[in-house]
Amino acid sequence: MRRPPFAIAAIRSLLLGAGLFAGIALCLPGFGRAQAEEITVFAAASLMDALKEVGADFERDSGHEITFSFAGSSALARQIEFGAPVDVFISANAAWMDALQERGLIDRASRFDLIGNTLVLISHRADASPVALGPELDLAGLLNGGVLAMGLVAAVPAGIYAKEALQALTLWEQVAGQIAQSDNVRAALALVASGEAPLGIVYASDARASPAVHVLATFPAHSHTPIRYPAARIAGSDTPASAALLAYLRSPEAQAVFERHGFAALSR
Repeated sequence: MRRPPFAIAAIRSLLLGAGLFAGIALCLPGFGRAQAEEITVFAAASLMDALKEVGADFERDSGHEITFSFAGSSALARQIEFGAPVDVFISANAAWMDALQERGLIDRASRFDLIGNTLVLISHRADASPVALGPELDLAGLLNGGVLAMGLVAAVPAGIYAKEALQALTLWEQVAGQIAQSDNVRAALALVASGEAPLGIVYASDARASPAVHVLATFPAHSHTPIRYPAARIAGSDTPASAALLAYLRSPEAQAVFERHGFAALSR
């Protein structure tokens, strides 16, 4: 049936209006793909390689952008205490996350343990023989006048775990005067990788990251506090992107990346 001219004009006006609305809607936040956001993440230095890979996958899938800052957990926690603009914090131990939680600086409900790790004794020498860690080990003799590299024993989680393990195995007194303490565990790893320190104590994930070091022994789990990496949003950072990142970190895809880098997945 042939439509009257006024009806055709009305239809054209409706279609034109709908087209204009669709064009405007596409430019508005909330239509189509979620609006991209920028996230700042403070994370323990030992997470550097694995977290960069996980972050790249998240950015590709979500459209959000992440800026990472890697350092010792103690240094990062202090920066957060001083008001550093950050959305997510991942610590290498519970103590520094607890300190922020006590001050109301993290979103307590968002906190969870992300992954675990183990502690290893490493050497720069490829021909160094494996050792049994225990009171009978002549650790000072293995140093042969050199130093034992590890994180700061009063602040850096890897250093705290290392001292705890050495004390539990009655090895601390042997080497207490030959400790080279570093601001973070990756700096301790670098000392051994370069040969400046003959031995070091780092995480298993760090040892895997460097072909220039060789594992001589793994510290028994009972010799130190379980190594856990808690993650949480910073209080006030309620953006959808930071919540999405924390959810992604717990996904099977992200956990597989962490495991490939030498971390231990935790049961949920």
